[in-house]
Amino acid sequence: MIRYLTGLLFLIFILLNMSGCSKEAVKTTEVPLPNPAKAVSQTETGEQTLEVTDELKFVLQTHQMLTPLGDIPVPDGNPMNPEVLKLGQALYFDPRLSGDNTRSCATCHDAGLGYGDGKATFEKVDGTEGARNSPTVINSGYYKTNFWDGRASSLEEQALGPIENPNEMNQDLDALIAELKAVEKYNEMFRNAFGSGITKDNIAKAIAAFERQIVVKDTAYDQFLQGDNNALNDQEVRGLALFTGKAMCVTCHNGPNLSDNNYYNIGIESDDEGRFAVTKEPGDLGRIRTPGLYGITHTAPYMRDGSLKTLEEVIDYYNRGGDDHPNKSFFMKQFMPLGLIDSEKADLLAFLKALGGEPPVFEKPELP
Repeated sequence: MIRYLTGLLFLIFILLNMSGCSKEAVKTTEVPLPNPAKAVSQTETGEQTLEVTDELKFVLQTHQMLTPLGDIPVPDGNPMNPEVLKLGQALYFDPRLSGDNTRSCATCHDAGLGYGDGKATFEKVDGTEGARNSPTVINSGYYKTNFWDGRASSLEEQALGPIENPNEMNQDLDALIAELKAVEKYNEMFRNAFGSGITKDNIAKAIAAFERQIVVKDTAYDQFLQGDNNALNDQEVRGLALFTGKAMCVTCHNGPNLSDNNYYNIGIESDDEGRFAVTKEPGDLGRIRTPGLYGITHTAPYMRDGSLKTLEEVIDYYNRGGDDHPNKSFFMKQFMPLGLIDSEKADLLAFLKALGGEPPVFEKPELP
C-alpha cells in the first residue's frame, strides 16, 4: 500500500505540473472506471493488495488520462478522399520508391507483422542490421511527432524520411519523381488525387493519408470506457487497475492513443542518441517517444532496439526497474522496481492483450 500511495502521489505531482504548464482549462470527462470492489488483485494468500481508489478515479477523470480513442486527426491540407487513398496505397507497396527498386514501405511495415517487420532491428539496404526496431504504422496518425526520436513533426514529413534515408530505401527524390512521371498511369492518379502533378509534397500526402487508415480502435478497452462494464472480464479489469495504479503504466501511457507523446530514457543499455539527435540537449540522450499501445499484441518484438520478444518480457523489464543506462529517467530510478507478484503480472498482461484489437489488412494493389 505504501508503494501504491507513493506512485499515486507521483502521478498527481506529474498531472499538477502538466496542468500548470497549460494555458487552457482542463476539461472534465466522466470515465466509467472499475468498481473498487471488483478491481482488486489478490496475493497468493488471498490478501487484497490494490484498489482503484476514489482519489485515483478523480485524477484520471479530471485530467483525461483515459479516454476512448476517437477519430484520427486529419490535417486540413490533406483530406482523405478516395483518390488520394488509392494513390497512397499504390505508393506504399511500390518498390520503385527505393533506389534499387527492391523494397517498399511494406517491406519493413508489413500488414501480416503488425505493420512492422517482426525483426529486432530493421535490415539496411546493404543487408546489415540497423540500430532500431521498425516502429509499427498502427495509429501513427495520432502521434504529435513520428520516429522513435520524434524528428518528424507530421506523418507527411515521416513518409519521406525512409525514402531518402541511405540506410533504408536510399532513393533520391528527384530521381523518384522522374521515374514516376515516366509512368502515365501515375500521372493520371496524381491528377485525380490532387488536381496537380507528381511532386515531393504530393507523394508525402498520399502515403500519409493511406497510413492514417491503419488504425486499431473500438477495442474491448474502448467499449469499457464508453460504458460497457462487461467489455472487460474480471482479470482484465484488475489489470487496468494495476495499469493505472501500482504498475504506473498510465504515467506515460495515457490519453486517447495511450501515449503522452513525450520522451523518456527507460534504461535500455544499447547505444542510441534518442531525442538528443534532434535537440542536442544532453538530458535527452537515450530518450525515445512513448509508443502507443493499441495493436500491441501484433507488434512484437518490443522496445526501440527490439530486445524484448514478448509482452511478458516487457512486464518483467519494468517490474525489475529496467537496465542501468546512466541517463535513465527520474521516475524509473525513484519508483521502480514495481514489486508485482506473479498474479498481478498475469492480470496486467490480460489487460494489455485487451488492447490488441484487429488491425485492418491492406494488400498490395495492381501497380501502375
